[in-house]
Amino acid sequence: MDRSQRLFQQAQEFLPGGVDSPVRSFTAVGGTPPFIRRGRFSKVWDEDGNIYTDYVGSWGPLILGHAHPHVVQALMSVLQRGTSFGAPTETETILAQIITEALPSVEMVRFVSSGTEATMSALRLARAFTGREKVIKFEGCYHGHVDALLVKAGSGAATLGVPTSAGVPAALAQATLVAAYNDLEAVQRLFEAQPAEIAAVIVEPVAANMGVVPPEPGFLAGLRQITREFDALLIFDEVVTGFRVAYGGAQTLFHVEPDITCLGKIIGGGLPVGAYGGSREIMGLVAPLGPVYQAGTLSGNPLAMTAGISTLRFLKEPGVYPRLEERAAWLVAGVREAAVEAGVPLTVNRLGSMFTPFFTPGPVFNYATAQAASTHRYAAFLHRLLEAGVYPPPSQFEAWFLSGAHTETDIEATQAAVASALAGLAQTA
Repeated sequence: MDRSQRLFQQAQEFLPGGVDSPVRSFTAVGGTPPFIRRGRFSKVWDEDGNIYTDYVGSWGPLILGHAHPHVVQALMSVLQRGTSFGAPTETETILAQIITEALPSVEMVRFVSSGTEATMSALRLARAFTGREKVIKFEGCYHGHVDALLVKAGSGAATLGVPTSAGVPAALAQATLVAAYNDLEAVQRLFEAQPAEIAAVIVEPVAANMGVVPPEPGFLAGLRQITREFDALLIFDEVVTGFRVAYGGAQTLFHVEPDITCLGKIIGGGLPVGAYGGSREIMGLVAPLGPVYQAGTLSGNPLAMTAGISTLRFLKEPGVYPRLEERAAWLVAGVREAAVEAGVPLTVNRLGSMFTPFFTPGPVFNYATAQAASTHRYAAFLHRLLEAGVYPPPSQFEAWFLSGAHTETDIEATQAAVASALAGLAQTA
């Protein structure tokens, strides 16, 4: 780690914390983050020449793996024509059509450059459509660094939101109400208390930012019913789950259609992208058609559109998702078995090709139960895996991502590394 250490020290002189996104700093787990030099298929190489089997996958976008030839070839052909124009290109329409064909709830799409932009714009649109200001979010769900969404619950689910980041105006945070994930009764109470003030409910249909926490049976359908009852909108933040848990995302998997969908990550094939979409009626309010203003210099960037088109076309091929499901289930089964053999309390939540091992006997079904996991044990676990050539997310409360590039050999090696790491943890308990 000599070169990574030097690079990290240098980076801290010019970048806050030496990084451009906090979790990359390894603050939650200690130690020095490996500086990545290159990636290929399921592997990444750091600046010291260490090779890792990667389960971060750029935090989800790389469902095909690193530098997939199909995507790289498409990018190279477009790169020669230019990188950005600030004008319409055909690629925007092509990707938008692919998305609308995959998601029945989406008739029109607006592309932006990040998931944060997508959720921020979706809230503005929902407020304009309903004429209301308040929004319900769920504790532990992350929707980007939007001021109004950087809040958590106060004392009880019916309290007003309080900022969880410096610089967020208290008045703005108070327009956000917070409920526990998977708690329909709390949502019902919030609506009954303020039936004409809530514009929308925004939710990760599968929570992925407190670790992976699937929705309990009936939760998403219940949100759909409640929002319709009170004439509010339902927003699915599918930045992580869109085209990850199924072709089309969680809404196609659970057969629940939201009013507005936020997308990102996979639809850009590893390049910066975001999008929000919905019915023609709702999207008709977005400028230049309507009064809801939103713009972006790099929105619809032809490189991101091309990478997204290539990725989604590949994902539509038969057998892609069944193969991901099979290998993810196999990997997680091995992790669970290793925990039992080592006598280490571990709960592994999985949905499709995303999963999280929580160092708690569980179960984990919301933010409070996720917080019961031992971050100290996870940190020790992570460093043992890095030494064994496995690169997991540097936080207990993040999703691990399997890609189509992970081979049976990768999975067997990972299971062996996990078994060794857990056995070592058991000895030091």
